[in-house]
Amino acid sequence: MRFDTTGKVSLDHIYTQPDPRAYFTVLRTLDYCVPQLAKPYFAKLVKEYREDHRVAVPKVVDIGCSYGINAALLKYDVSMDELYARYGDEAVAGLAREQLLARDRELSRARRPAHPTRVVGLDASENALSYAREAGFLDDTVHADLESGDPTPDQRARLAGADLVFSTGCIGYVTERTLTRVVRAQGGHLPWMAHFVLRMFPFDPVERALAALGYETTRVDGMFKQRRFASPEEQTLVLDTMSAAGVDATGLEAEGWLYAQLYVSRPYGPAGHARSLGRTRSLDRHDPNREQL
Repeated sequence: MRFDTTGKVSLDHIYTQPDPRAYFTVLRTLDYCVPQLAKPYFAKLVKEYREDHRVAVPKVVDIGCSYGINAALLKYDVSMDELYARYGDEAVAGLAREQLLARDRELSRARRPAHPTRVVGLDASENALSYAREAGFLDDTVHADLESGDPTPDQRARLAGADLVFSTGCIGYVTERTLTRVVRAQGGHLPWMAHFVLRMFPFDPVERALAALGYETTRVDGMFKQRRFASPEEQTLVLDTMSAAGVDATGLEAEGWLYAQLYVSRPYGPAGHARSLGRTRSLDRHDPNREQL
């Protein structure tokens, strides 16, 4: 196994295949589940935005979208278990990519949502984006690394008009640089944001950058399982990283799972303060517990 600088096992190869079979085969063995846990929170935010802003078809930008998993769960009401079975079944192992795509296009036709949502995927993997777009999971795609530079005029146009921005697990590899560039592509409009962030990665730099753009961030109470550790070595390396950052893993990562927290960012003022997703805690700079996040 190869490990990155944070101690996590490198799974880069599963994000660059022509189709998602390797992605689901590998992640199924690790009980990867954070998209399923994120689904009701994302759906609630979309519903609130639709009702509060009277937008018939909200536009979501999914950062680090890979094969459009969040989009499929949100738009077509599938579950992760369904997707694991769909791509991990022996019956599909011998299918050509076009045959797999045909099955997925049928899924997107058969499950037309009563309240549609338009999802634009942003990712550095061209293969993953291409598959998700051709399958009908994503409505548009942006193949870019916004950590290293500003979006092109075409990419900016595809990102523009976002009502909400979501992510599940990419913060830490994607930083405030990407989020800032996505917001600046909106031409002054501030989309709502929701990010599931592994506890091993500090959110403070992102929260400060968003505050400078006009956002207030809250953390939804609770911990969300992301996946099991791939090996005892990965767990040891990640626990070392967390310990060095002052994050207590007792009862959580120390028990064998990676955990994420949910941060919701809305514009300051009445337009951003919709109904609560549950118990939340403002990340006020005077919060005595701030450094423990």
